Amino acid sequence: MTSLDKPTEDAGQAQPDDARAVTEAALFEAFGGVRGMIETVVPGLLFVAIFTIDKNLHVSAIAALVVSLVLVVVRLVMKDTVKHAFSGVFGVAFGVVFAMFTGNAKDFYLPGMLYTLGLALAYLVTTLAGVPLIGIILGPVFKENLSWRTRNPGRKKAYAKASWAWGLILLAKCAILFPLYWWSDTAKLGWVLVALKIPPFLLAVWLTWVFLAKAPAPIDVFAEMEAEEQAEKERKAALAAEGGEQASGRHRR
Repeated sequence: MTSLDKPTEDAGQAQPDDARAVTEAALFEAFGGVRGMIETVVPGLLFVAIFTIDKNLHVSAIAALVVSLVLVVVRLVMKDTVKHAFSGVFGVAFGVVFAMFTGNAKDFYLPGMLYTLGLALAYLVTTLAGVPLIGIILGPVFKENLSWRTRNPGRKKAYAKASWAWGLILLAKCAILFPLYWWSDTAKLGWVLVALKIPPFLLAVWLTWVFLAKAPAPIDVFAEMEAEEQAEKERKAALAAEGGEQASGRHRR
């Protein structure tokens, strides 16, 4: 196990610069980076912009869905990862179907709002249960899987803090949006929702980086498994060689 694989003695000790860079890259990958943020904002922005102008639910919904599909196609053509774009398409599609079904343009936003509320509760509940959701999400990205639960308590604590941050930030967002859903018109709700897409997300990501940058380094369980497999191969090779030497000795006798 390398020095980066081992937890540090002091859970509050900062990681080296290279480990900080790894943390930044992992967060960028996990949450989609700048492009991922743009892809989450554009469909909703287009919907509210068109609806504000002509109040046409069908045109607004179809335009939002089409632009989501275009973003996926662009990803596919450029051979980029499509998970964030696909999630955006599904979110927009649910909103379109729901709004068309009820005939209420505000319902275009309701599935996303309910998802945000559910995600906030998931962050909080999993943290209370001792398995913070942000650790489940980022564990594979850092190649540590769930090793932080039992082998890296300092890192588990950092994941718990980050999950609390995500949960509370998302709850605060819901506390703003749901009253608007009930008491405001579609245009106002849409513009506020667009305005709240990126800032809370950036705050949560930044706090996650702060907590993880001060946490012990992740334990690379993949490297450990590879080392164990290599050691097992070497042991078997040594046993085979030893058996061959013994057979050769008996033959000479």
